Amino acid sequence: MALTLPDVQRIAELARLELDEAERAAALEQLNGFFEIVERMRAVDTSGVEPLYTPLAAVRPVQLRLRVDAVTETDAREANQRSAPAVQDGLYLVPRVIE
Repeated sequence: MALTLPDVQRIAELARLELDEAERAAALEQLNGFFEIVERMRAVDTSGVEPLYTPLAAVRPVQLRLRVDAVTETDAREANQRSAPAVQDGLYLVPRVIE
């Protein structure tokens, strides 16, 4: 999938970026380079390859350091909400900002 200069201009507009002609040309080259890498990666046959949970697992066995799932702090909701201007049913109330 190759982008064109109008594509880059549209992306810049959506991102609210003001790019001159040279910047658009540079962005076009970079973006098309990224897409080329993605296409090359898609072309690799990965059937039968187990997903890695860490890149180190491809080099050596890795023991995950898991911790016990235990509560370590007490419930401080009431203390934290004392300074809030408005609270209802344990939730902070805020003014509506979207019409």
